[in-house]
Amino acid sequence: MKKSIGPKTIVFPAPAFVVATYGKDGKANAMTAAWAGICCSSPPCIAVSLRKATATYSNMVTQKAFTINIPSENLVKVVDYFGIATGKEVDKFEVTGVTPVKSELVNAPYIMEFPFVLECRVIRIIEIGLHTQFIGEIMDIKADDSIIGDECTLEIEKVKPVMYAPEVRKYFGMGRFLGKVFHIGRDLI
Repeated sequence: MKKSIGPKTIVFPAPAFVVATYGKDGKANAMTAAWAGICCSSPPCIAVSLRKATATYSNMVTQKAFTINIPSENLVKVVDYFGIATGKEVDKFEVTGVTPVKSELVNAPYIMEFPFVLECRVIRIIEIGLHTQFIGEIMDIKADDSIIGDECTLEIEKVKPVMYAPEVRKYFGMGRFLGKVFHIGRDLI
């Protein structure tokens, strides 16, 4: 029997994405965000929900652009710091030593040390409640050569993405391979 635990923001796993933006002053900023995910395939879009109190919220409203930076496990301390500190008080790039790189396509930086990034332009802003959802059209994906496989596919085993468990507030690495999509269930047809 299942036990009711009430309405909560629990989905396993949640992403540990780092959203990077420029402020009005042109200063690069980044924050960790777990309320995010792909929301449309054509045009390719990603949604990220932020609280109005964050510097990133103001930057996205002003610049209409952002990047989603996908971290590897070896960068989990940087990811956590980006979620602890506020860009209103500190230069997070200076503290962590990671490098902001100006996107060629949108007015936002991406993080050089992260294995791949999505460059996005804001196409919708939706007020939800405590959070505001920004929908960004993915203009391009930049990926390190070391994680690109055949036919320009990204190899998740090489990315080693960081995952977040919301309720217990823990980070996890990727688990084991289970099977191919649209293949492992065929024997049930």
